[in-house]
Amino acid sequence: MPPVTPRPRDPAPSRLSYRLQRLWLTPLVRALLKTGLPALVILVGVFWVLSDGNRIELVRQKVASTRYNIEHLPEFTVKLMRIDNASREVSDDIREVTAIDFPVSSFDLNLNEIRARIEELDAVASADLAIRSGGVLVVKVLERKPAIVWRSRDALELLDETGHRVAALARRTDRPDLMLIAGDGADQVVPEALRLFKVAGPIAPRVRGLLRVGQRRWDVILDRNQRIMLPETGAVAALERVLALNEMSDLLNRDIAVVDFRNGRRPTLRLNARALGLLRPVALKSDGVNPL
Repeated sequence: MPPVTPRPRDPAPSRLSYRLQRLWLTPLVRALLKTGLPALVILVGVFWVLSDGNRIELVRQKVASTRYNIEHLPEFTVKLMRIDNASREVSDDIREVTAIDFPVSSFDLNLNEIRARIEELDAVASADLAIRSGGVLVVKVLERKPAIVWRSRDALELLDETGHRVAALARRTDRPDLMLIAGDGADQVVPEALRLFKVAGPIAPRVRGLLRVGQRRWDVILDRNQRIMLPETGAVAALERVLALNEMSDLLNRDIAVVDFRNGRRPTLRLNARALGLLRPVALKSDGVNPL
């Protein structure tokens, strides 16, 4: 018998293969297989887990355990707090208000809340917090600087240049380097008070302080029971005029009790009792009256 020659392989796809290929090219089928099928598998798995309370609790415990282990890795542990640019008293106050029990996970620290508590301190203008390598919580503090002493009705207070309270003061002699203001509302106009003290530089050794009168205007209190009464507006300019007169005529070294500049057009002087007693006979004599 002659040998059988094998038939050549037909390269055309089979009918089933052809139909499957055409089906794969359909956009809807491709979307269902690539997106819908995986989503369906996931939903079935989730439904299977949620259908049993024991499995739910097991998953919850596993998630909590994994989270706890991650959060308490040494890399995320804060061991101590460092406070920069703060005095010892302010540092102690910061540690007291934060009350952090170290070591603690950085995930358990709410930096915004801690910053808010620190900035509630009178002596702190602002605070910046950051966790540095080595597990150190760094607190950079901008501390308020006392600029003036305010004697209120109840106590002595240290105020900064804006009038914000810094701290209480036990005795005036504890801060003799700062000028004194007194009276209701004096803390609301600290910037003006500081300008007045600056203008009063030439007579600074004699200035005892500023008194706020009626929450409207200032009196400059000097030694020897002298007082300069300033107007409600233009107090700085009025004090400059008084000091100019003093430089020309040595006004404040005379026997004068009050220099009244509340009305700049009609400034008046009030003499001391001794000077008034010496002046009265002279005035009576000039009027033709015998003082005796």
